[in-house]
Amino acid sequence: MRRPACAAALLAALAAGRARAHAPDAYGFGSRGASMGGALAADATDFSASYYNPAGLAGATGLGLSIGYSHASNGLRANGRDSGARDVHGLSGGLVAPGEVLGVPFAFGLATFLPDDGLSRIKAIRQETPRWELYDDRLSILFLAANIAVRPFPFLELGGGVAFLASTRGRFSVTGRADALSPYDSALRHEVDADLTSIRYPQLGARVRAGDLGFVGLVYRGEAKLPLSIDARLQGVVDFAGIEVPLLYELESRTVDAFLPQQVVVGASFQRIRGLRVNLDVTWVNWSAYESPVARARAHLEASPPPEVPLDLPDDPRPTSVVPLRFEDRLVPRLGVEYVIAAAGSPREAAGQGAQGGARPAIEIPIRAGYVYERSPVPPQRGVTNYIDADRHTLSLGAGVVLNRPLPELPGSLRIDVHGQLSVLPEVVVEKDNPADFVGDYRADGTMVNLGATVTAAF
Repeated sequence: MRRPACAAALLAALAAGRARAHAPDAYGFGSRGASMGGALAADATDFSASYYNPAGLAGATGLGLSIGYSHASNGLRANGRDSGARDVHGLSGGLVAPGEVLGVPFAFGLATFLPDDGLSRIKAIRQETPRWELYDDRLSILFLAANIAVRPFPFLELGGGVAFLASTRGRFSVTGRADALSPYDSALRHEVDADLTSIRYPQLGARVRAGDLGFVGLVYRGEAKLPLSIDARLQGVVDFAGIEVPLLYELESRTVDAFLPQQVVVGASFQRIRGLRVNLDVTWVNWSAYESPVARARAHLEASPPPEVPLDLPDDPRPTSVVPLRFEDRLVPRLGVEYVIAAAGSPREAAGQGAQGGARPAIEIPIRAGYVYERSPVPPQRGVTNYIDADRHTLSLGAGVVLNRPLPELPGSLRIDVHGQLSVLPEVVVEKDNPADFVGDYRADGTMVNLGATVTAAF
């Protein structure tokens, strides 16, 4: 019985899925975006525009290829103890390919974030168990986006496309004969059928040049969710000292493995002073539509013992009573600043990120900073649920080096960017209406540190 029992325990654990979002939404996309607090709705023209604003792809001056890596360490605590939120890390990258169609500037962009510890991860947590709902396991989902952009007028850029989230779904089956007294004499057949599933959601954007002041951007990101389905069937015969008992165990679980709320972003990039950019974004996030990650599960056990063997089976477990979340929508302000220092060398033809024409020195050094304030959308957890969250303050810094036309084979630029983020989640005190229930009152706080680098070659 050991193998069927272990399989049943595993399947029961998988029955509770985790709701997650992808890494760009939580930590930023690319080192430039992360170091400027993600305030790039009006100021992204490289691969990261496929996330921040697809319209910005039309502002690219040449073919660009990017690859980067980031590592976020999550120190989230409850009552002074680590909550078990995993560190998150992975590769980001993409390309932007500009051109013309019938004389109209056109660009195509691809972008992806690939977690380096697996494409999907599921953690079994009851709704009564305290957990950081918006941050736990957020990087366990593959993100991919494909967009196109055009510039129909010199002052207007339009873009849009499709983004993908990916997870897994599967079926698990065990059949055969189990010997309770001699497990090694058991003959069991295991069958696992799993596949990678994806769901698409739209991204739309516009970018307008505001004269000499800079740009204004508008972005819409659609809602997305990944339903997770697990079906299990354990069927066989248990031999206990010569007494054979046919058993059948069935499990069905339906939940939401990932939920990404729809968002609307309005941004501005002020670029009147040469070398200085001041960006401001405000994002509306539709958290009120967030769906509970708690699984709707059904389990059933049957046994057919001989008449002379009395056997009382437990009743089927009652379905989980899912408590509505009632999250609240929120506005997220983002501020980013970038100042580019002309380090050395004679002027060369402009190329690379945000180029507006003219000449550039051989070497440039951008210095960046950003700030984000994210008010918690989670209401007070006075009842049986314990979805922990706190207001999040994120400070970020970054720098880079840009080598303009460093080689004859690279007529554009080579850019290396690094970033660091520190997020502080001040302590919240959760007071329960009935402190004797389950966990009682508790305190929670945390910090998050995100480091990374990105390399971009513009041709």
